[in-house]
Amino acid sequence: MNLFVLINLIFFVLGILFFVWMQRRHFSFTVRVFSALGLGILFGAILQMIYGAGSEVINSSIQWINIVGTGYIRLLNMIVIPLVMVSIITAIINLKDGKMLGKMSGYIIGILIITAGIAALVGIFTASSFGLTAEGLQSGEAELQRGIYLEQQLQNLSQVPLTQRLVEIIPANPFLDMTGARPTSTLAVVIFSSFVGIATLGVAKKKPESAQVFINFMNSVHDIVMKIVTLVLRLTPFGIFALMTRTIAQNSWQSILRLGEFVLASYVAIGIMFIIHLVIIALSGLNPFTYLKKALPTLTFAFTSRTSAGTIPLTVKTQVEDLGIPEGIANLAASFGASIGQNGCAAIYPAMVAFMIAPTVGINPLDPLFIISLVAVIIISSFGVAGVGGGATFASLIVLSTLGLPVGLVGLLISVEPLIDMARTALNVNDSILSGLLTSKLLKTHDAEKFKKEKISIEDMQG
Repeated sequence: MNLFVLINLIFFVLGILFFVWMQRRHFSFTVRVFSALGLGILFGAILQMIYGAGSEVINSSIQWINIVGTGYIRLLNMIVIPLVMVSIITAIINLKDGKMLGKMSGYIIGILIITAGIAALVGIFTASSFGLTAEGLQSGEAELQRGIYLEQQLQNLSQVPLTQRLVEIIPANPFLDMTGARPTSTLAVVIFSSFVGIATLGVAKKKPESAQVFINFMNSVHDIVMKIVTLVLRLTPFGIFALMTRTIAQNSWQSILRLGEFVLASYVAIGIMFIIHLVIIALSGLNPFTYLKKALPTLTFAFTSRTSAGTIPLTVKTQVEDLGIPEGIANLAASFGASIGQNGCAAIYPAMVAFMIAPTVGINPLDPLFIISLVAVIIISSFGVAGVGGGATFASLIVLSTLGLPVGLVGLLISVEPLIDMARTALNVNDSILSGLLTSKLLKTHDAEKFKKEKISIEDMQG
């Protein structure tokens, strides 16, 4: 092992030990998360200043650091499907009124779709305000190769009509989807789990003894899974420290500055949409600052990990333990939000890219008909976008190809994609939480007192 790599790893281990010390000294979960974020930024920036982004020393160091960062994400992914499955089944079988399930699902999906449409308009407005256009942009070899790859991906996508992509959400083999093999696996597991829960309610009416055995079993499994979730979530500060170190160390400032205006415009659009979310929360009668204080640790992890699906356990925990949202609603909102109506990846990003590319083929991006078509396509195509890194590129391919726009130009954004994706993912997760919060308010099941209480730490969670 290179001496410099060894030195870097020693400092990284010291950072890990620092967070162990903070945990033993009972620093709050929020303080530890933001300390990990700040220390990760600092350590990553120091590595880049000393060695330069893309250097062999940094690449070798990150390979070891990824054991913590990527390892944590894998642990989260490990519990996503079991958590979604047992939580939705138990939420349904413990419902006093089975008719609530349809209302819950309808409200959550409706809110996700509506906010996706608003986010698309925000993306268009921001791109127009910044005067963004793809005309005249020069692409390097990496971007050209990416463009060729995207063109090939388009050929594969064009063979699958939009109606078929919607059908793919329906599970044909639930056991396959339990492995997370498909982009729509999480949604498929939600649907299968809903059928299991509804079937149990039906059996309970005719064979209550038989149903009760299954209900008791699932409630026990749920308690065990939630304990696993608690154990994994305690590792969050370590994961964030490693992930942020990797992100800052491996992205050169030159690459960032090349398309800096697009990065800035993207963050402005995402910021505007965050504000809209907070305004909606305020209009619902809740304190947006209280909400933000409790949701920030989860949003921070989403920012550093770039995975909406991997954030599902934290998303559920925040809703149930901190915001007073019933568990059934929280699990549906987190699961649906990871694959439907993603405000950042499936709405703002495709809208801005389409706005930039339209002039290159002689289309006025401010034409009302073009805007209406763009928003409509974005809403429909937002179903089933994978809640992982790269989902935005997939969403853009669908939108651009449906509108007949060239997709190869998306390759121009390759160098800044990871930086924008962090904020997009945080917005996606925020929208999931928002849909759960509003749904609980609409159904009058929200626990206002729990919302107002001080935030509960991971260590204080039961189960």
